[in-house]
Amino acid sequence: MTVLSVGELKNICRQVRRDILIMLEKAGSGHPGGSLSAVEILVTLYWARLRHDPLNPRWPDRDRFILSKGHCCPVLYTILAHRGFFPREELMTFRRLNSRLQGHVYRGVPGVEASTGSLGHGLSIANGMALAARLSGRKNRVYCLMGDGEMGEGSIWEAAMAASFRKLSGVCGILDRNQVQQDAETRLIKDLEPLADKWRACGWNVVEVNGHDCGELLAAYDAAAGVADRPTLVLAHTVKGKGVSFMEGKPEWHGKAPNKQELEKALQEVDRGWV
Repeated sequence: MTVLSVGELKNICRQVRRDILIMLEKAGSGHPGGSLSAVEILVTLYWARLRHDPLNPRWPDRDRFILSKGHCCPVLYTILAHRGFFPREELMTFRRLNSRLQGHVYRGVPGVEASTGSLGHGLSIANGMALAARLSGRKNRVYCLMGDGEMGEGSIWEAAMAASFRKLSGVCGILDRNQVQQDAETRLIKDLEPLADKWRACGWNVVEVNGHDCGELLAAYDAAAGVADRPTLVLAHTVKGKGVSFMEGKPEWHGKAPNKQELEKALQEVDRGWV
């Protein structure tokens, strides 16, 4: 895997943000807020830590990535296109009739490991993949990106306890802690704190980072790989709608695409480094 500098990773993040915004405006629908908050999380993973082969998406020794918050597929689709799993031009078919780029993550897309969208199930899928790897004697790592809105789902905590009990050190959960879900701030719907302590109480190693700092994310992934007796949660503190001032922290941008005028303003901000 090519070693990139933090500056190079940041430039990729800018390009990814641009494509997310353009594809959403083209589609006229989709989820910008949680897609933009997860850009650095996925860029550092796919360019610097995740073992994968775009020419052989089902390579048995690949690492796995599960997007549990499946509505944020714009960021995953864009990452996969930039990595060469399919042409970038296909991004402009997002949510169109007969397009494989559906509005929630679809396994028919090269590089996608599981169809998701019904929240709360991604970590259980990751656990199953990690157990399968153990039984087959493989060293695959499994990464699962979750949203903080789905932390209210009981299935997440059942999966968290199961992963700890089975000592699934190959599982690395990543929590996109942008503090905003569909209708409001998470604290107003179901207060999650003390969130890090809850994961530790479930037997997990927890690493807290700035989810928009590529260097901190890389160090967190490395720390997770060095833990042999338990799973790790990378608790990434992020901003919903990161990079676009009028989207940042706003619940109304959870599932609304920009119009042409809003797209123009958003791209200008991304290009001049609002991030």
